[in-house]
Amino acid sequence: MEGILTWEDFLHATPDFISSGKKQIYDKMLSEFLGNLAMGNSSFFSSNIKRNEHWRLFDTMRGNSVCLDIETNGYNPGAGGYVTMVGLYNGFDYRCLIKGKDLTAENLAREISGYKYLITFFGSAFDMPFIKNTLGVEFDTPHFDLCFGAKKVGLKGGLKKIEKHLGIDRPDGVAGMDGYDAVLLWGEARRGNQKALELLVTYNREDTVNLLHIADKVYQALRESTGIDEYLYAGA
Repeated sequence: MEGILTWEDFLHATPDFISSGKKQIYDKMLSEFLGNLAMGNSSFFSSNIKRNEHWRLFDTMRGNSVCLDIETNGYNPGAGGYVTMVGLYNGFDYRCLIKGKDLTAENLAREISGYKYLITFFGSAFDMPFIKNTLGVEFDTPHFDLCFGAKKVGLKGGLKKIEKHLGIDRPDGVAGMDGYDAVLLWGEARRGNQKALELLVTYNREDTVNLLHIADKVYQALRESTGIDEYLYAGA
């Protein structure tokens, strides 16, 4: 509208579609947003932008983002459930915290403290509540939940189904595995089966690392759905 595509455009514009009084209010609000963005204060956006709009920050915060996926023992937190491992991937390195080895609330909190943006698949409904209820760790960063973002652009189904749709293949050793298999592998690992533990880590690594590839695709589809690219190309 009137060539306003960014927050800066709005601040420097004198649009006729709002009153001067409202313009001053919005200018103050956007100046605060820009200031927090410049300072890298991601928690500000977590509480001041609706969760279903957090995807809009992906391109800006990608360099400070972390993909996260957990495995569990198959039970709910109130019935003996616990996190068996947490996979973390920042676009370069994959890190896996394992129960009984290095998975503690302190270690997890320290690992995520350096990131400003969280990427999960169904994490807002499963991973985050599970971690909070079993480890007491909470996240205050903006959160791009790919499950709900994908649904907005017509990609339905679970993580593995979406991977196949996008042409993402898994290694033969873990292709076709699901969460139930992960529970069984953990049981084997607890009984001292090192190969089972290694396979479980490989499975989690695929779950975690592939999130970034999916995020790229879903973000671009969500961006295109706004019509902004079409507008920009039309005016080029």
